[in-house]
Amino acid sequence: MVLGGGAARIFSINILMAVRQGRPSLHSAAAEGTATMIPSKRLPKAVLIGSASIVTLAVAAVVTQSIDFDSHFSGSTAPSTLGQQRTEHERLRAETGNRPIEAPVEAPVDAPLPTPAPAPQEIRTSAVSQKHGIAPAGEVRQRSNRINERAHFTDGLAGQLSLTSPDSARPVIQPNDRERFASAAPNPLKQTANDPVSTFSIDVDTASYSFVRASLTGGYLPNQDAVRVEEMINYFPYDYDVPQSREVPFKTSISVIETPWNADTKLMQIGVQGYKVPLAELPPQNLVFLIDTSGSMADANKLPLLQQSFRLLLSSLRAEDEVAIVTYAGSAGVLLEPTRASDRSLILQKIDALTSGGSTAGHAGLKGAYALAEKMTGEGEQTRVILATDGDFNVGLSDTESLKRYISEQRDNGTALSVLGFGRGNYNDELMQTLAQNGQGVAAYIDTLSEARKVLVDQVVSSISMIAQDVKIQVEFNPQTVAEYRLIGYETRALKTEDFRNDKVDAGDIGAGHNVTALYEITPVGSPARKFADLRYGNGEASSSPDAQAFEGELAFVKLRYKTPGAEKSKLISTPVTADTSNVPPSETRFAAAVAAFGQMLKGSDYLEEWTYQDVERLAQANRGDDTLGYRSEFLNLVRMAQVTGH
Repeated sequence: MVLGGGAARIFSINILMAVRQGRPSLHSAAAEGTATMIPSKRLPKAVLIGSASIVTLAVAAVVTQSIDFDSHFSGSTAPSTLGQQRTEHERLRAETGNRPIEAPVEAPVDAPLPTPAPAPQEIRTSAVSQKHGIAPAGEVRQRSNRINERAHFTDGLAGQLSLTSPDSARPVIQPNDRERFASAAPNPLKQTANDPVSTFSIDVDTASYSFVRASLTGGYLPNQDAVRVEEMINYFPYDYDVPQSREVPFKTSISVIETPWNADTKLMQIGVQGYKVPLAELPPQNLVFLIDTSGSMADANKLPLLQQSFRLLLSSLRAEDEVAIVTYAGSAGVLLEPTRASDRSLILQKIDALTSGGSTAGHAGLKGAYALAEKMTGEGEQTRVILATDGDFNVGLSDTESLKRYISEQRDNGTALSVLGFGRGNYNDELMQTLAQNGQGVAAYIDTLSEARKVLVDQVVSSISMIAQDVKIQVEFNPQTVAEYRLIGYETRALKTEDFRNDKVDAGDIGAGHNVTALYEITPVGSPARKFADLRYGNGEASSSPDAQAFEGELAFVKLRYKTPGAEKSKLISTPVTADTSNVPPSETRFAAAVAAFGQMLKGSDYLEEWTYQDVERLAQANRGDDTLGYRSEFLNLVRMAQVTGH
């Protein structure tokens, strides 16, 4: 009699489980396994020798096996027998229609898709983070694993591990994660007497908000570096005054309220509204769709969603606009020569024919797209390349600085670049942001068909037509009234004080109808919230000169500098701010504050005192206002998801 492979596996698994459960000795485990498997005591020597060999092999497997049982079984209950494991496996197979439970489950492209866990990051924790329910990244992943992972042994000595959600057999998909984000420390609190000036470039991108949404919808807290608070705030439209002519394309609105999370500080909102240009008044648009068709784009939330997104964009274009398509994978090529948008059927035919395969020759694709764009450009027309990709350029010119120089040169030649990101696991957010910033365009992350409609239909004019370039904001705080301040967000957009007047320094661009919001938390002089201690030789208080006395009631002086498209010299708009300044409805400032607090919680900020997700939800709910498109209602849902995910 010779023991079959299935019996050997059962016996070996019993030995392994005995070690895991801390049984007194391998001999007792072996005896129990032998008793279970060999009913008769009268067996030939060959069988006994065979059994002893199996014991030896099992012990060797325990010693040399590479499975980390601690990570797979920690905090969970593992099945103790193969019968229980098979029963559980069969139940899950039945619930999924007999599909292999480790296979990815595709969802409609306009529905929330399962999202892989963020890339490993440095664990940054604080007492405040714990109060908000935000565990360190590593701890969150371990907790998620304990909840979401079940070990199922199938064929083979150790079997294979399949990840399933605790409530269903839907897989928790966690592919190898290579996502990259720009890393910058949160803006510090500054003492006005020593550092009264704050300067930064505007940021109209909203990719971070969409990425955070995709993470939370997938059941994970986002990578902290993926959270850019200013992009979360700027995702929402606000009720700002609208400029009435192109001559002055901006109008600045400012409001000062009590900070919701600290009654001893003030929150200053700076809102910049761009002039709204109707689509019919835009010059003819030449758009080159540069589409990544590499092998990694096969997922449902990548190329299929991209195809539907470009269908939506096509529906927004006019008959006089032109479209061309360049694709790139292992090599690049022109899929569609310049074609009038009125020839809708031909363009749709080319979009529908897209397939994925190969590596990612991004630079070759860019060169082809720019060459085609140059041929399309005519007098009085606007030309833009729209890059759609899931991530990195892994063939050709792929280092950031070289790409930045190349994109800037093409921008100076008259062709802008915008970037649309798709999917998870391979996304190089840092590179996409760099390309869009140097290409005079926007960077958006498309995680659902609804987001595609928002960016490419509802906001199509602001996405493809710029009304101002190199827009910078500088705020000078009055040390007589403001002791301390901090800018919330814009860490990756910081500029030097001297950069503000230097027209050679690049900054962000604003599309027609875009609005931009910035929030400062300020500590008034004499407030108990002051963090900096008094200095022995004084704090450098402002002088008592007549000029200083003339500005005594001011909190700050806000300056905005911009260039009209194609201009070399910038223009200046300035606005003084007092404690009574209120050009923004208070409910709008409070909603922006709720979004800012949420973003800071996700980043593990120490500035939010005792605030919790429930406080954010209450503040946002009370100031939701006229939520015509449902964006603010969706935000409330994300806050609730974070509350569950973070505990």
